Amino acid sequence: MNITNQSCQTSEALRTYQHYVYAVVYSVILAPGLLGNVLAIWVFKIYIKETKKAVVFMMNLAVADLLQVLSLPLRIYYYLNNSWPFGNFLCMICFYLKYVNMYASIYFLVCVSMRRCELIMRPLRYSSSRKKRDMFTCAAGWLVVCLGCLPFPLLRSNSKQYSNSTNTSVCFSELPMRDISTQGALALLIIAELVGFIIPLILVLACTFLTAGSLKDQTVGTIHDQGEKKRALRMVLSCAVVFLLCFAPYHATMPLDFLVKANALSSCALRDLILRCHPVTLCLASLNCTLDPLMYYFTTDEFWRRLSKPEIPESINFSRRLSCITGDEEEND
Repeated sequence: MNITNQSCQTSEALRTYQHYVYAVVYSVILAPGLLGNVLAIWVFKIYIKETKKAVVFMMNLAVADLLQVLSLPLRIYYYLNNSWPFGNFLCMICFYLKYVNMYASIYFLVCVSMRRCELIMRPLRYSSSRKKRDMFTCAAGWLVVCLGCLPFPLLRSNSKQYSNSTNTSVCFSELPMRDISTQGALALLIIAELVGFIIPLILVLACTFLTAGSLKDQTVGTIHDQGEKKRALRMVLSCAVVFLLCFAPYHATMPLDFLVKANALSSCALRDLILRCHPVTLCLASLNCTLDPLMYYFTTDEFWRRLSKPEIPESINFSRRLSCITGDEEEND
């Protein structure tokens, strides 16, 4: 898919701008993303049996976010030093993890929204057999996402490619595109946009409206506890906000960036504008790593219960009481 002239050259100033944006944003989200998701996994591990409230989906969401956070130090190094010395395999793995995290996050946000909505609208339908189905849903989701994201690294050439201006090895979004037919490119874009974003967006928004409508609905078979409904609405609304803030801008610019990378746009000014906007939307997509833990904290009972009644002080007090008893016994002997 190489149908335009090659007169539009990526300037060094544009490359410096892109690297600056990536380095700053990734550095900012690294620490809170790491701490927040490690804490989330620790909390949800205690409550993993409470799959009725989508805990298993939120734990998988935290794992997906953590995978991306762990790749950020290498990304930061690359954007600060303008060179990739770690080899082609690690470059492709980090590049691949970015998209696995994004679409796994989208998948599990949809699962969380649908589960919370289902428990409000049809609480009696949930049974112990559905808990095992949740585990299967997570496993199937990981498999589909990992397979579905393979075209992203496969469509790129290896990291032995070099920047024209600096003669250094490149990685990530600067990897050149492999040749692909126009029909093939359009098919991949439509699938990515439709399956990876539009359908999940419709499902999340539908769950939001249904959950909000349940506050006024007193239909037989639904939950009548207004407090529980409001907590569910906060969770579903948070999923929708993360979805729209992080993933909507990226999927608006992704087709345009793909056309630029494939040299399918003739306007140099338009290409330059897209290349300046797309890094910002990609950084917004990475921001979900820090927003998801905030969503857990402010909308999930398990977080409040675990953090308000930590087991560590209790274990310390128990150890102290035990040592006192042991000391008393030794004195008596």
